[in-house]
Amino acid sequence: MTVLPYLGKRLLAALITLLAVVFFTFAVFFWLTPDPASSICGETCTPDQIDAIRHQLGIDQPFLEQFWTFLTGIFVGRTYGSGASAIHCAAPCIGHSFQSGADVLHTIVQRMPVSITVAAGAAVLWLLVGVSGGMISAVRKGTWWDKGAMMVALAGISLPNYFVALVLQYLLVVKLQWLPFPALVPFGEDPVAWFETYLMPWIVLALMYASMYARLTRTNMLDTLGENFMRTARAKGLARRPILFRHALRPSLTPVVTLLGMDLATLLGGALITETVFGLSGIGKLAYDAIGTNDQPVIMGVTLVAAFAVVLANIVVDLTYSILDPRVRVGAR
Repeated sequence: MTVLPYLGKRLLAALITLLAVVFFTFAVFFWLTPDPASSICGETCTPDQIDAIRHQLGIDQPFLEQFWTFLTGIFVGRTYGSGASAIHCAAPCIGHSFQSGADVLHTIVQRMPVSITVAAGAAVLWLLVGVSGGMISAVRKGTWWDKGAMMVALAGISLPNYFVALVLQYLLVVKLQWLPFPALVPFGEDPVAWFETYLMPWIVLALMYASMYARLTRTNMLDTLGENFMRTARAKGLARRPILFRHALRPSLTPVVTLLGMDLATLLGGALITETVFGLSGIGKLAYDAIGTNDQPVIMGVTLVAAFAVVLANIVVDLTYSILDPRVRVGAR
């Protein structure tokens, strides 16, 4: 019974957060970005032609009117321009590309599977390597394994993504020729080629994130192993494996779950550098191309989708806490 009111409060807070994100994002693009009509029309355009483009795009109205039109368009859709040249954007409408003329949400949905594949595959790798490595380091504190693993973790955090991507691409593709150059191949067409396409992006992202997760898991495990209930469990004669996995690891994973939710949500908004280096047509590459062409609706659409993913991840993480750590359930009562 206590879950529903809590969930209701979290959803209300999420709606308010998303509304604030929409407002400030829209304000930034309204006041701080170059005039898209001038960019589309070019240097030879007359003022009348620019005004006509601004009217067609719906950006010739006052700020609050434009914001209200954008906000209502999410729920009921909107129409750009008027007459024979009018373009209708069906709900949920988060914009219409200035450059391609395509519906922004439809474009993002088309690119989403690539970003989901990159994020999910990398997450599996960094969780397996990071959590297991951090756990072993905590259990073997002060040994050569602990010191070596933490040194590797520090190096993984320090190296920039683009540097690791370029080095990995040179070694595995150019020098050793173990992998082909990444080229999107549908899973149903060739599973092996599909796996080879995503392997390097997974490794690049997993190296950085696994390093952070290893250090975080190690720290949390050491703190948990020193608590009173752990000494009680050992005094009762419980076996080493249940003590480590049931009593030490599970409570130590709550901060890891928080970090995982945020990291996955961020990657679902596009792994910009990784996708660009490997030429993957995901949301990150879409945002990169839109920035280069000043396609404001696409940039804003990607921003809003990423914000929605972060807010949703926060709710899921909060609900997952009580499953992993019994102390959270006790505190909730």
